[in-house]
Amino acid sequence: MKKVWLITGCSTGFGRELSTYLLAQGYPVAVAARKTEDIKDIVEGFPETALSLKLDVTKPAEIKTSVQQALDKFGRIDVLVNNAGIGYFGAVEESEDEAVRNMFEINFFGLANMTKEVLPAMRKQRSGHIVNIASIGGLVSFPAVGFYNATKYAVDGLSEALAKETAPLGIKVTIVAPSGFRTDWAGRSANNSPVVIEDYAATAGANKDSIRGYSGNQPGDPKLAAIAIVKAVESAEPPLRLLLGAAALKGARNKLELLKKDFDTWEETTVGADSPKA
Repeated sequence: MKKVWLITGCSTGFGRELSTYLLAQGYPVAVAARKTEDIKDIVEGFPETALSLKLDVTKPAEIKTSVQQALDKFGRIDVLVNNAGIGYFGAVEESEDEAVRNMFEINFFGLANMTKEVLPAMRKQRSGHIVNIASIGGLVSFPAVGFYNATKYAVDGLSEALAKETAPLGIKVTIVAPSGFRTDWAGRSANNSPVVIEDYAATAGANKDSIRGYSGNQPGDPKLAAIAIVKAVESAEPPLRLLLGAAALKGARNKLELLKKDFDTWEETTVGADSPKA
C-alpha cells in the first residue's frame, strides 16, 4: 500500500514538483496551498488520489480543517511535508520587525503547528514520517539573510528534538537542506527590506544582489529534488538530514571544518570551565 502524503506550499517550487511526481506515481496526496486555484492543474485528473486543500499555515483553524479533511478522505496520513515558506533579504540591522515576525510565523510556527496537528494520527498509527524543508541556510549562515537563517536553524533544532521524541513511536523525521534550486524562493517568494545602510553594501548588499541575480539559473532541479525526497522517505533507514545540491554538501563540510577548528583550538578553555572534581 502506497503512503499517504500531505504537502504544504504546493503552488510553486518543491511542493509543486513533489506533489506532481507523487500523483503520477500513484500515491494518494493531499495538496495544500493558500489559494486552491494555484494547484487546480496539479490535482486535475486524480479524483481518487488527490485532495486539494486551502491552507494558510499561519491560520490554526485552516491547519485543523485541512488535516481532518485529509484524514476523512484517506483514513491516514503517512508523510507530512512542511514545505510552505518565504524568504527575506536585509542585513540584520536593516531588517524590519514586522516582516521578520511574519517570516517566523510561516517558516517556523506554521511548520510547528502543522506537525503538532498531524502527530496524534501518526501516534495512533504508530508510524509516520515528518519531512521538514529547511535549507543549507539552516546549517550555514550568509549575509543578507540572517533572519531567514534564524528561521531555518529553528526548524533544524525543533526537528532534531522531535526525531528523538518520536523514534520510539515509529515516527521518523527528515530535515531537507537544499542549496540553490530553480524555485521562486529568490524571486517573488522573498521580499527586500526597504531599509538600506551603505556600510553593509559590501556584505549583505553584495550577497543579496548575487542571489537575486542568480534566480532562475541555480544548478538545483526541483524535479530531481522531488525524486530524492521520495527516495529518502521510502528507504529503510531514512536520513535525519538530507542535503540537496553540491553547494549544500560543500557548505556543510566547510562548516564542520570550522566548528572542529574552534572546538580543538579552544579545548583547554572549554574543559577548564568545569569545576574541578572533588
